[in-house]
Amino acid sequence: MTTQAREDHSANYEGEVRDAWRAYGDPRVITSVVEVSAKVSTNHVYRLHLDDGGSAIAKVSSYGSYYLFREDHDRIHRSRELLQDTRWAGLLADVFVERDQLPGGPSQRTRPPRVFTHYSGQLWTAFYQDVAVDQSLPRVLSDAQIGELGEEMALLHRDCADVARRIPLTSKSIKSDAIHLLDLLSDKHSSLKFQYNAEQKQYLRRQCHEFLEQLDRFGYDDWSKIPVLIDWNLGNFSVSMDQQQIRLFSRWDYDWFRIEPRLLDFYFLSRVSSATGDRTVFSYSPHTLLEPRFRKFLTAYHRIYPLNENELLFMREVYRFFILNYVVREGDNFFQPEYWRRLQQEAVTLCLPAAERLDLRPLLDILG
Repeated sequence: MTTQAREDHSANYEGEVRDAWRAYGDPRVITSVVEVSAKVSTNHVYRLHLDDGGSAIAKVSSYGSYYLFREDHDRIHRSRELLQDTRWAGLLADVFVERDQLPGGPSQRTRPPRVFTHYSGQLWTAFYQDVAVDQSLPRVLSDAQIGELGEEMALLHRDCADVARRIPLTSKSIKSDAIHLLDLLSDKHSSLKFQYNAEQKQYLRRQCHEFLEQLDRFGYDDWSKIPVLIDWNLGNFSVSMDQQQIRLFSRWDYDWFRIEPRLLDFYFLSRVSSATGDRTVFSYSPHTLLEPRFRKFLTAYHRIYPLNENELLFMREVYRFFILNYVVREGDNFFQPEYWRRLQQEAVTLCLPAAERLDLRPLLDILG
């Protein structure tokens, strides 16, 4: 992309942000728009500085379905509202709701507040509360910090499970996404999307088929589903130190939000716990699931919110789904091209073969 093309592209997204703000109807005026995107994802994220000294966050997206985007944001808002009576009040950055749904608006409601989203036909936008940020975890956690993070996540998951029955499921699931990928890989035009040869596409079809078979064997349809955020990399959340102990303080970035079994959070939590540490140049290997440090995390988690054998063994399928969905199916949307091309090849040469060999039975020791 040329310099001029990048400038035009950026101006298009900033124009969408300003159009969306006008449509939202807030009387405050935007004084500046500052891009704060992570530069890994293809989403564009902006901080809006407003004339009263306040600020807001805007996310502009252009891939997938606007209607699924809107549905996800509805579920995010409902999750946050239901957690307000727990210790997690204020943890999640809230999604803006339509202004006639704010306090002081119409008093008679026949349904929960509607989140505000703006749709221009090609781009869609949501606004978020600009949450306070406290401290970041270090790139490599101490043993004590791993245990404290395990306890925090267990408490969060337990409270999310308590409120989940009041949150509708979403239209997409890990099962529907895997079926969609299998259909794409079976389509004669799939080479337009996937940079794989015929043998690699056949291998990926077998992986999708095996994943779907495993969902059936594990009884996925009957498992409890809770709000999960999945992408627990260190740039997405902050912590506070309460008497020198880690406490989750704030979380933002909901690109991979879902309502699914709690196990979907665990692969990224294994990466946070890993001796490898957070890295700028990253790959997605499953080795972190078997590190002694992740075993410490699971042991602390299990003391608070017990796991069972099926759940621990299901983490292999969680990892397999992550590679199939977020790298293979959606990688061109979630990652910038220079990351995507490398990760797509690693998916078939390294990651999925490693998933086939992955034996998580040693983790069953934590069950006592």
